[in-house]
Amino acid sequence: MPESDAAAARIPANGPPQPQSSGSAPVASGGAMAAAAPPQPGATGAAVKRDHVPKGILFMLLATVMLAVSNAVAKWQVAIYPVGEVMFFRSLFSFLVCSAAVLPFTGLAVFATRRPRDHLGRGLSQAISQTFTVIAFSLMPLAGATAINFSAPLFAALLSIVWLKERADAARWTVLVAGFLGVLIVTNPGADSFTVGALFALGNAVMYGSVTVAVRGMTATESPNTLLMWQMATLAALHPLLLLFGFRLPTPTGLAVFALSGLANAIAQYCWTHALRLAPTTAVSPFYYFLLVWSLFIDFAVWGNVPTVGLLIGSAIVVASGLFLLRHETRRR
Repeated sequence: MPESDAAAARIPANGPPQPQSSGSAPVASGGAMAAAAPPQPGATGAAVKRDHVPKGILFMLLATVMLAVSNAVAKWQVAIYPVGEVMFFRSLFSFLVCSAAVLPFTGLAVFATRRPRDHLGRGLSQAISQTFTVIAFSLMPLAGATAINFSAPLFAALLSIVWLKERADAARWTVLVAGFLGVLIVTNPGADSFTVGALFALGNAVMYGSVTVAVRGMTATESPNTLLMWQMATLAALHPLLLLFGFRLPTPTGLAVFALSGLANAIAQYCWTHALRLAPTTAVSPFYYFLLVWSLFIDFAVWGNVPTVGLLIGSAIVVASGLFLLRHETRRR
């Protein structure tokens, strides 16, 4: 559903639209992922949409930290267990964590929606996208795969302008162009760039970009918890199919690591979804680049992969672009 930056209906995270709403998405004191009831069928009235860019940026930054942890654990796991098994356990534990945090406050009503097809389509895309990412991690360094994935926010920003009719001023366009140039420097396109692992990373980037725009459009009618639970449930239902390609009985330590990966992934997915609800895609997407900073550190600390000059220069460009956008959005408001 197209959504304009000027004015659109916004559903607060704790229920249907309320007159004179501030446009915020509060969560109950019971937990960070709890107390968001789904929109009630037949609800009337609309609140004036107000974007909360600083809050959206903070949620995106937290999502990048959790994603870096989850990705690093997944890279470690695929050296021991089949890719399908890694995806299965991560999705299973993510679903269990989200269910424990959300369902006690909302019950099964959190799954109430008039858009089941959209949720299933989003979940299928995420299932493929996340699998592509883990395969890429198994074939190349963590930071390299992450850098290639950074074309995703560019796809998301461009699609949001075309599909959701979000307006992008000169400053946002400058950030997007600078970020794209930074990604080019990081990936250093050439004869050796398009390895099998790089192709999987690029495939994830394209799918991630489309999913980002889909989430932004769905926030007009769906609460963050509804988006979260549908995604987690769909992934938990689809990824067991990958067990057909191999399974190795995990050790107690391995099972604990799977649980850690699922917890980090669940927090990351919630923060990512909530960031897109609070602010325009073009405002928060550049901050996804901070995932590279954490990945560089983990890649060096755990696997001893020394970052190249191109990787560092490109990273500096994309981070500077994100910081400039933060300053621009804060001053504009």
